[in-house]
Amino acid sequence: MIYWIVVGLIAGWLAGLVMKGGGYGVLVDIILGILGGLLGGWLFGRLGIWPGGGILGSIVVAFLGAVILVGFLPEPCSSGTNGSPAYPPFLI
Repeated sequence: MIYWIVVGLIAGWLAGLVMKGGGYGVLVDIILGILGGLLGGWLFGRLGIWPGGGILGSIVVAFLGAVILVGFLPEPCSSGTNGSPAYPPFLI
């Protein structure tokens, strides 16, 4: 369990860094990384490839899956009060 949390945190943070210039926060990074790992594992399995390499391979797969997920996330809504982005409540 700790292994997947660590992999999820690293992969989610890297995906946030690449896709938007920073992470989404620890909890969302972990969730994004774990979901990215599931998507990446499924996708790599369907393609018949696996990078191997223990934790590094897991981070690569989770990172690629998380990047795909971030690509499908909606853009933040404008809060209107101070112009800072605000995500819909179901994404917080």
